[in-house]
Amino acid sequence: MLFQSGEKIVFAGDSVTDDGRARPIGEGGGNALGNGYVKLIDCFFNVDCPEKIFHLVNMGVSGNTSRDLLGRWDADVNALSPDWVVLCIGFNDVWRQFDCPCVPERSVSPEEYRANLSRIAERTQAKMIWMTPYYLEPNREDAMRRRMDEYGEIMKEEAKKRGIPCIDLQAEFAHILRYRYPAYLTWDRVHPGPVGSLIIARAFLREIGFTGAGKRAESD
Repeated sequence: MLFQSGEKIVFAGDSVTDDGRARPIGEGGGNALGNGYVKLIDCFFNVDCPEKIFHLVNMGVSGNTSRDLLGRWDADVNALSPDWVVLCIGFNDVWRQFDCPCVPERSVSPEEYRANLSRIAERTQAKMIWMTPYYLEPNREDAMRRRMDEYGEIMKEEAKKRGIPCIDLQAEFAHILRYRYPAYLTWDRVHPGPVGSLIIARAFLREIGFTGAGKRAESD
């Protein structure tokens, strides 16, 4: 597995990551890590490798674009001195283009999105893992799905340039979208809900080489 016991992993992003996490820093027990994929990852770690300690921190902020995240990067991410940073951003960069078309300055263009990702990478000393934005709509010709795919490709391109692992979350949802209507997962096609959060958590654990959910620990 990529992570070593004792390492600190900071998850940075928007509401998909935030999911009700504690303020000012989402760390610790209870619901401090929120109610989404970050908490599920922590649960898997605790259940399947309790002999190891992983310090997970949720620093997602609902509504953030990549511009917003870049603006708080030093204070909310670098200042925590993480060993790893997991980045999942881009949903609102696209979404604001569709729900606030009359206020274009709220959205982030593809060119700015690429530049923001580049600047985030340059300002990060920790090892990184990126996860693409997605839109839970199987019709690839849908306007917002097509635009979100464009931003996902930008992230994959920028990650590849730097040798950063990048999880294609849109691809991770492809199978379930063959059998479940998007509203079954989430009414707005973005916030993942319990099932979607599990899909994200499982994709992340697979990427880092987590081999849990196996044999029951033997009693002493």
